[in-house]
Amino acid sequence: MGWCEHDGRNCRTRLAFDLVANTWNPVVLWALRHGPRRHVDLRRTIGGISAKVLTEALRRLESDGLVERREGAYALTPLGETLLEPIEGFGRWAAEHGDDVVAAQSRAARSA
Repeated sequence: MGWCEHDGRNCRTRLAFDLVANTWNPVVLWALRHGPRRHVDLRRTIGGISAKVLTEALRRLESDGLVERREGAYALTPLGETLLEPIEGFGRWAAEHGDDVVAAQSRAARSA
């Protein structure tokens, strides 16, 4: 399947991008990469996220089948684990090109 050539409503590519479009989804998934964590431990690991926003992200990820709750802790499902490599790829891209994006944003702000 390609990039939504025919029916945008059923586009798998858009579905994938929607999963990572929310700022906290990939952050939470990445924080779970080493195994299950309790809510309080996730908040401490992630930092800068409120309990409410974390709960919302975890519920969203659970409903997408990427995270599950086990014995009071949250863990990646096998499906959730498949997203770790693309998330890591985004991180590598950001490390390599983030300064270029910031420079372009600065240039655009100065010319506005």
